[in-house]
Amino acid sequence: MTAYMILTREQPVRDEAEMAEYARKNRENAPVLGKTMVPLAVYGRIEALEGGAPDGVVILKFETLDAARAWYDSPEYQDALPHRLRGADYRAIIVEGL
Repeated sequence: MTAYMILTREQPVRDEAEMAEYARKNRENAPVLGKTMVPLAVYGRIEALEGGAPDGVVILKFETLDAARAWYDSPEYQDALPHRLRGADYRAIIVEGL
């Protein structure tokens, strides 16, 4: 069953250099990381209908919840992740589709 990873940046970026390093590492690892996911939304315009809007949203599509978890837990992504965590506050969830 299809699964979606949703990452919301809760506040503006606090460390641009860390976010740049996170982006660099993800680009560097794109041949490995990009094989199992399809980006559906990456920091597009946001219109909040209920509650406050996050500062940014990323939605990634995976074949299964297990594939999404494997992507997140992969050595390549785990190498980049500390930079994102230092650069900004995010919420990350995986949800199964229909």
